[in-house]
Amino acid sequence: MPSRTGRRLTAAAAACALTLLAACGTSSDAGDTTADGKVRLDVNGQPPTTQAFERELFDERVREFEEANPDIDIVPHEGFMDPKTFSAKLAGGKLEDVFYVYFTDARPLIEKNQAADITDAVADMPRRDEIQDGLMEVFQDEEGRQYGLPTANYSMGLLYNRDLFEKAGLDPDEPPSTWKDVRAAAKRIAELDEDTVGYADFSKNNQGGWHFTAELYSRGGRVAEESGGKWKAAFNTPEGRATLQTLHDMRWKDGSMGSKQLLQAEDAQRMMGAGNLGMYLAAADNISVIAKQFGGAYPDYGLAPMPEGGGTLLGGEGYMINPKASPEQIEAGVRWIQWKYLDPETTEQDVVDYVEDDLPVGLPMPPTPDIWKGPARERIEELKEGNANVPVENYASFMAAAPDLPGVIEPPQAQEVYAVLDSVMQAVLTEEDADIDRLLDDAEKKVDDIYSAS
Repeated sequence: MPSRTGRRLTAAAAACALTLLAACGTSSDAGDTTADGKVRLDVNGQPPTTQAFERELFDERVREFEEANPDIDIVPHEGFMDPKTFSAKLAGGKLEDVFYVYFTDARPLIEKNQAADITDAVADMPRRDEIQDGLMEVFQDEEGRQYGLPTANYSMGLLYNRDLFEKAGLDPDEPPSTWKDVRAAAKRIAELDEDTVGYADFSKNNQGGWHFTAELYSRGGRVAEESGGKWKAAFNTPEGRATLQTLHDMRWKDGSMGSKQLLQAEDAQRMMGAGNLGMYLAAADNISVIAKQFGGAYPDYGLAPMPEGGGTLLGGEGYMINPKASPEQIEAGVRWIQWKYLDPETTEQDVVDYVEDDLPVGLPMPPTPDIWKGPARERIEELKEGNANVPVENYASFMAAAPDLPGVIEPPQAQEVYAVLDSVMQAVLTEEDADIDRLLDDAEKKVDDIYSAS
């Protein structure tokens, strides 16, 4: 691993390799400069002081970047992009030059011309072609123009308790790969004793709709589809009915989901930490939560790909640039994003810092975000395994499937849609005589009304 000095030199060389960016050195004609002629770049995403380690790490990266790029002055700001105040901040000139967004925010901002076109600035960006295509597309318009860059990604998988699998006579190294397999495994786990639940699902606070979406995607279905520039509900389909029928049968025929319903993430995490739950759908960060907050142990949990392999709900974050930014700020902004978030050299140092502070390394999550493909991905995976302090073999099937499993982001106006679908999940899991066809018909009308009103 290179020294910090060597890493800075590497970063500086990478910055200079951006042929469409400003030449290394002081920018004399910057649109927004400091008193000494540097390009001033206001960026958000700085962790709050309550997150001491993360804040210190972020500020250190700022100092290192400025040493490697003496023509740029980074001015960090706490917080992220708030959709409720974004337009007002942009109109009032208060929006940072480089701002954080969730994947679901990107397309609306592009359509409203509220983000800068950075296509030319990223054309020769180092390792541009090693970022997963689907993640880059999140920040593109219909013509393929680029308006932002992905910096972290999560996808859903099947989180399972390896200890309960063994007790139930199941092989924890061969997790379920279909919903039929999930149902069979859940039934065997639930039969261990009356306090053990085979499979848990969410059904309140919009998390029911979110999980229905994830399960539907796994079967190749979609929650919404666009036609002629308008969105419509797309879940009232054989895939949607199969999703709900499986849950209904597990709950009422198999008795493998327990009698307590109206659950949310914290309930499943607590059950998993107590050793009373076999499986539920989650992203990798849930493993850390279970271990840190609910008494679990990292070796007890595995993460498998979504059953059926039809797709996985994809979430994540990235950065976009203020549409009012000068060309010099756009160039500097791309350089910052690439150096801070999209450079394996920086990730290497992040891993070292995480290990030294006894934070988990080896999960499919930061500080080794799952955004790469090709040689960069191989390099990061080797780095993660070499410095892992959690059992990476427990997530091997998830990681192996990730590059080829179709990732689908959340539907437009996701939270409103999820609120509608919550009621569907609640009915299926609390009413033995639930009419699935009627539930889907009613929900389809409500979601179509949401989209027609937008």
